[in-house]
Amino acid sequence: MDHTPESAYAHLRDTHPDWFVTPPGDGTISIMRWPMTEGQVIYRDPWWMLLQDPVVHPDGRHDRYLRMLAPQPEPGVAVLPLLDVNVVLIEHFRHATRAWHWEIPRGGGTAGLAGKDNAAKELREELGAAPRELIELGTLHPDTGLLAQSVGLYAARIDEVGTVERGEGIRRARTFTFTEAERMAGSGRITDSFTLAAIFRARQAGLAG
Repeated sequence: MDHTPESAYAHLRDTHPDWFVTPPGDGTISIMRWPMTEGQVIYRDPWWMLLQDPVVHPDGRHDRYLRMLAPQPEPGVAVLPLLDVNVVLIEHFRHATRAWHWEIPRGGGTAGLAGKDNAAKELREELGAAPRELIELGTLHPDTGLLAQSVGLYAARIDEVGTVERGEGIRRARTFTFTEAERMAGSGRITDSFTLAAIFRARQAGLAG
């Protein structure tokens, strides 16, 4: 069925009401409801939707906010590979920043795969590695100002590094001690939010050796 941007938004309200909930209590930014005004689905593909929500600020001002959601129910994952007591990072070229970044493997939600299965899939695809053990490190909201999705963080004990996924812009993998990785984070050589959070959570979980 073809939709206008407004009717597609109304359809989402009907089919996914949990995406439009306003928590109880003072100070929230609430979403206005039709017939007062309606939002729009600005863009949609199999991986992302960009919504424009009509909102009311706590002081009564009306506004419109952009918000990105992932259509699939399965959350994305990010995985910190651990080889012995060291951290494995990949050097990944990112289109959005037009720059190289030291990162951990990650990917969006995969239909039908639970979090740990998706984490193992991303390790195989990006690093050519199989996890001997997967350890949950909690969840992360990578950008609360724009992205609605949460991402599951994991650490993975691996026995070796395979072939990196060069077709996705990964040129190499390197092993660092935890201390080296933390120094890279502190000096700004690591700026990726998933990687920063995973290193911190792994240290807090006692995985740094």
